[in-house]
This record gives sequence, structure tokens and C-alpha cells, in this order.
Amino acid sequence: MILTRGHKILAAFLLSVVLLITACTPKTPGRFDQVQQESSQQKSGQAVAKQATQGEKFNKLFPSNQAGYQQVFTQEKKGFAEAKLKKDGKELATLAISDTTSTPTAAAKFSNSTKKIAGYPAVEVGKTQTAILVGKYQVKVLSRDSSFTASDRADWIKKFNLAGLAKLK
Repeated sequence: MILTRGHKILAAFLLSVVLLITACTPKTPGRFDQVQQESSQQKSGQAVAKQATQGEKFNKLFPSNQAGYQQVFTQEKKGFAEAKLKKDGKELATLAISDTTSTPTAAAKFSNSTKKIAGYPAVEVGKTQTAILVGKYQVKVLSRDSSFTASDRADWIKKFNLAGLAKLK
């Protein structure tokens, strides 16, 4: 099949038109595009506030070693420290202290709290988390085993050096 010069020009023109039309058609948003846009625009939660307490200052405020239990520190960064609580090699709970300066919504959940642990406002989050607010610091215990109950979580929160945490600047 031999194309004449006119056919070649027409084919090139039609191909150009098709490419132009498809290139200028607005892209249909994907299912994650809106979430990506919202998270990119958020200012809170993206960075730790400059005035947040260094995580290393929290370590000494965790409960002292208890007979039969082992604490394994797993994370320490500005504004946060975390340890796993183990007994006989089994992970029972996660213990954490965080500075709510960077996450004001974390502190806001305590405003309507009627429950107190060791004199501080407390909240239960689901069936596995208990937390208190000590000044600007949140102390949280999360059950990692079904045998570790809400009562156990409250007991372990009381074992933190809460008076020392209240004095921390």
C-alpha cells in the first residue's frame, strides 16, 4: 500500500490532533489523590515542635524494674519515648511518654475526662489503651496481650515517676 503525500500529511495531522486531545484531557482523580492533598496541606503532625522535650529525658521517668518484668526501650526521639513491657519473654504492653506540644489534639481528648488515675485526667481508648495527661505530657500504656487488662494498665501508669514528669520543663 502506497500512501500519497496528502495521505501522509492527513495521517500526521490526525495523529497530532489525537495526541493533543488526550494530553489536554483532565486526569480523573485516583482514590488516594484527595487524601494525599489533605495530608500535604496539614501543618500539625508533620514535624516535632522546637520546644518539645527530648525523649532521653523521659527514660528515667519510666517505671523502675519490677520483679519478673523486663522493659526494652524501643524508641526515643524528640517529644517521645517508648518501651515494651515483657514477662517471661512475652510482650504484655507498650509503655510511652509523649510531649503533646506537637500534637495538641492528643491533649484535647482529656478535656472532658471524668476518670482520674493518680490524680491526673485519664482516658480509655478502645479496649487496649489507657492514658493520662500530666501537664503537657501524655503517659500511655497499650495492652499487647489479652491478659493485660485495663486495671493492669492503670497500675503501670501509677508506676511511672509522675511527680518527676510534672516538674519536667
